[in-house]
Amino acid sequence: MGFYNTHILPRLLDKACGIGPITKQRAKIVPLAEGIVLEIGIGSGQNLPHYNPKHVSKIIGVDPDDAIWKRSEVRRKTCPIDVERIGLSGEEIPMEKNMADTVVVTYSLCTIPDPVKALLEMKRILKPGGRILFSEHGKAPDAAVAKWQSRIDPMWKKIAGGCHSGRDIPDLFKQADLQFETLEQMYIPGPKVLSYNFWGATRPK
Repeated sequence: MGFYNTHILPRLLDKACGIGPITKQRAKIVPLAEGIVLEIGIGSGQNLPHYNPKHVSKIIGVDPDDAIWKRSEVRRKTCPIDVERIGLSGEEIPMEKNMADTVVVTYSLCTIPDPVKALLEMKRILKPGGRILFSEHGKAPDAAVAKWQSRIDPMWKKIAGGCHSGRDIPDLFKQADLQFETLEQMYIPGPKVLSYNFWGATRPK
């Protein structure tokens, strides 16, 4: 994987994903989780402090990156909820269907190689009546910003662990045949090419 990917990138991602505006986005979504939670892209555990232990009984995190997972150790130790990890990408999750009450995915759909396939897996594992809670950055509504997102994407993917700067997040959910219970969107503080956010909840149709 190289020195950059194993030693430098995990530190950079941990810092970037913990900045104030993104932490505020997490605080809007993660506390809504209930029951057994499947978290896609658990990474360094940035969401763990936001789960409500009165409402969540267990967290099953999915993430293929051993290096970034090691950075979650302190957050896991201070989390009062049982946390376990599946060291795979989100497209093929070795869990039976109807296992999770809630799926949480934050700032991960930008990186998963096949995000629609991953969303279909989330839907399969979700119990009837469950929902997917999400917060993601993606394609900006302004043509000029979207154009720059396309321009920087090849370089950005290389330095940011495969992250795409401007994926059409609502369209990904629609392709997976998921309907929005809530959907909000706006620029949060930061560079416009990376700061247009979508957040809310979806359910299977």
